[in-house]
Amino acid sequence: MAEVQNIPVGSTTAGSIAVAAAAESTVATRMSAPPSFDVADFPVPHGREEEWRFTPLERLRGLHDGTALATGTGVKVDVQAPEGVTVETVGRDDARLGRAGIPVDRIAAQAYSSFEVAGVITVPRETVLAEPIRVAVHGEGGVAYGHQVIELGAFAEAVVIIDHTGDAVLAAGVEYVLGDGAKLTVVCVQDWDDQAVHVAQHNALIGRDATFKSFVVTFGGDLVRLHPRVTYAGPGGEAELFGLYFTDAGQHQEHRLLVDHNMPHCTSNAVYKGALQGQDAHAVWIGDVLIEAKAEGTDTYEMNRNLVLTDGARVDSVPNLEIETGEIVGAGHASATGRFDDEQLFYLMARGIPADEARRLVVRGFFAELVQQIGVPSVEERLLASIEAELESTV
Repeated sequence: MAEVQNIPVGSTTAGSIAVAAAAESTVATRMSAPPSFDVADFPVPHGREEEWRFTPLERLRGLHDGTALATGTGVKVDVQAPEGVTVETVGRDDARLGRAGIPVDRIAAQAYSSFEVAGVITVPRETVLAEPIRVAVHGEGGVAYGHQVIELGAFAEAVVIIDHTGDAVLAAGVEYVLGDGAKLTVVCVQDWDDQAVHVAQHNALIGRDATFKSFVVTFGGDLVRLHPRVTYAGPGGEAELFGLYFTDAGQHQEHRLLVDHNMPHCTSNAVYKGALQGQDAHAVWIGDVLIEAKAEGTDTYEMNRNLVLTDGARVDSVPNLEIETGEIVGAGHASATGRFDDEQLFYLMARGIPADEARRLVVRGFFAELVQQIGVPSVEERLLASIEAELESTV
């Protein structure tokens, strides 16, 4: 698989910083309107805006122009939490809502303005959970708007699994708020039916010396557009953002990341991998990293790799770095899109492995590194089974 862009940036070389700043477009210019909770502050997109140019607006089912009206049969949310975790349903006047971030586009603002009640899951300080918190979001065929807050107190540790299934048109906001020294791992799975539409903004606010690990897994749905965003509430925060997607014929899967290094001595690492198969399969990955002038000592890297399994599939991959200080440990990005590695296939086939099985092994290996980092065996087994099922229809 050939590298199409790879720009490492050192902490002391002004030339490297200049190269990074000359990436396709900078973080500061990627939004056509400032963040706001008010949907009226965002014009209806027409598709020529930078943040909408890859998205097929006609397939959003009215989420972008206000014509998608919530129904009583949108989604059902079920939360299973270990003892000691507080699970609440609150109104939009609750002070805990909106702390991790503000909507940055019209659909996110529409979601925030339209939900009836929000869910708040709280893990008390210094609580270490032995079992995951499980949030099941099941679509029942209608239109829904939702909001979920997951908050960890100082030095708490938790794993949260958010599972999306069924059929729905859903616009939602998710907030992760980590207290100082907290550790949160989130596995967010999009395993929708073929007709579903899912658009969401995920905001993570990482406290001092806290660790946030996110796995975004996208298999199903007609159109899925996710916008994970990370900011830091204190120095020493760590963010690891992993993604896995398998895009089938006709599907549009879009992942748009932003990591705002607004505090000194924080780290981030983003690795997203995707496989595509079938006519008009379309995957979009946008990776934006902003290192503000005050964020000295930053260490960041982002990578996107895509494996195209058949003709007729399309990938748009755009990594961006904007660096406002030279006092960093390091920064870089890479993007690669290609077909099977012929050398790997030849090696396997030369040892008597049939061509179809050799291709399956290559794809399994492509994804295995990410899946094995989840650390929840039941989830890992399920994802590997889903990948195998996808491959059964291809290679």
